[in-house]
Amino acid sequence: MNNPPAHDHTANDPRFPGLRRRGFLTVAAGAAGLGALALTGCDASGPAGDAKTGDSAAAGGRPRRGGRLRAAFAGGGASETLDPHLANLFGDVARAKALFDKLADYGPDLSARPRLATRWEPNAGLDRWKVTLREAAFHDGKPVTAADVLYSYRRVTDPEKAFRAKASLEPIDLKASRALDGRTVEFVLKRPTAEFPNVLAAFGAYIVPGREQDFDRNPVGSGPFRLVSFAPGKSAVLRRNDGYWDGAPYLDELELLVANEESARINALLGGQIEYAHELDPTTARTHEGGGRVEIIRLRNSTMQAFAMKTDRPPFDDKRVREAFFLIADRAELVAGALSGAGEIGNDLFGKGYEYYDASLPQREQDLDRAKALLKEAGAEGLKVTLDTSPVAAGFTEAATIFRDQAAKAGVTVTVRTGSKDSYWKDVLDSGTFCSYRSGAMPVEAHISQRLLTASTTNATKWHHKDFDALYRQAQSTRDKAARAAVYARMQRRLHAEGGFLVWGFADWILGTARHVRGVETTAPANSLDWARFDKVWLA
Repeated sequence: MNNPPAHDHTANDPRFPGLRRRGFLTVAAGAAGLGALALTGCDASGPAGDAKTGDSAAAGGRPRRGGRLRAAFAGGGASETLDPHLANLFGDVARAKALFDKLADYGPDLSARPRLATRWEPNAGLDRWKVTLREAAFHDGKPVTAADVLYSYRRVTDPEKAFRAKASLEPIDLKASRALDGRTVEFVLKRPTAEFPNVLAAFGAYIVPGREQDFDRNPVGSGPFRLVSFAPGKSAVLRRNDGYWDGAPYLDELELLVANEESARINALLGGQIEYAHELDPTTARTHEGGGRVEIIRLRNSTMQAFAMKTDRPPFDDKRVREAFFLIADRAELVAGALSGAGEIGNDLFGKGYEYYDASLPQREQDLDRAKALLKEAGAEGLKVTLDTSPVAAGFTEAATIFRDQAAKAGVTVTVRTGSKDSYWKDVLDSGTFCSYRSGAMPVEAHISQRLLTASTTNATKWHHKDFDALYRQAQSTRDKAARAAVYARMQRRLHAEGGFLVWGFADWILGTARHVRGVETTAPANSLDWARFDKVWLA
């Protein structure tokens, strides 16, 4: 949801499709302490103001213009680039969002919302879509045209390049697609695709002018900010684009800084060196929440927390064993222990709160007696399994230990095996039988297409069922949304009963801001439009 994560040390972290976080899959090269970064520009802050209370746009009074906001993200060192089609890291995406736009992006429920596109209309067969562009201009004053869109998508899908959105754009036949006029594109698809707007919103599918450019020196996009300066691995300084189609930003300038260590980010925030700290851990949040020095923002339902059972090999090729493991899990204990309470329990389905998520299914509770009975029925009494985990992601090793102890109460011996952070995703994609797993926000449809179809390249549970594949094709060929939702519900009922993902929780994504920062959206999961977005933020 969007480009599927490839499980190796240079590819995407499946927590956040399309993104790779330095520090989860690679070892950060030392603490990039903000104190050593020669912070430029003044604080430009006003009085502390009131704490945020739900609706961020309303809290703190009327928005006002002015000032520079400094935001810190983990970074990628000297290899960082402003090429939006190469955005891998969270900091890369923050810069890309500031400088460029996509045709669509994801709302809080992970449904596609128009951006540079104002509308999209399918034909009766759902294999041709007419997309109408809004009147928008690039930073050089030239209009965004249908030709620019086709150029951008063809650039992304260049077989000689490794751009992140390439797999996401695969449904489009770009040779057959064409510009009907300056602001209308007809996309020809390889097969019926009811959720084609998700393709337009794909991670990394940014629109650039239809010509080669030097992205790192003079990037020309249609985004809310223009580049002032860029020092890879250190900072990017951006200035307000007064002609932005969605309204000029309130900030005069935005400075995106690199700090790989979480401790450096929170200390810089507490010390007044920055106004926005991305990606804080639950312990930090508990320490500072309500303390009056900084604001803690929790983006709910941002990451699925799970264990993946491989359904094509013993013991999990028996659906009774999978159901037993569903019933072994004490989800509340896992959330409290592995996430330090920063999340909510799951129900063995992806996408809680997202479009098409089936909330009607009963919440699964721990039932050790039923679990023991199922294991006995399956001839799996005294079962011994290995649970692969790694410190590749926060809470993984803790969750594995907690589940090991829970399983022991059902007579199951779980041996926890800790693997390498650098190779974990590649190792567990095909090897082993049972592993720690997590995923970032994406549409439910994309989770199914990338991870649960026979041909899915990141099918970690080896869920291979031709009838399930047929249901997905049926959904994608169904024009009526209610009827399509019914098909997705049918698929989710099956997964809830016998799937391979034991989804025990959904974690918060945690941000910190100075108390005078306003307009940071509090309801948008990570990976959605309003996450890491600064054109609607202001300094009170």
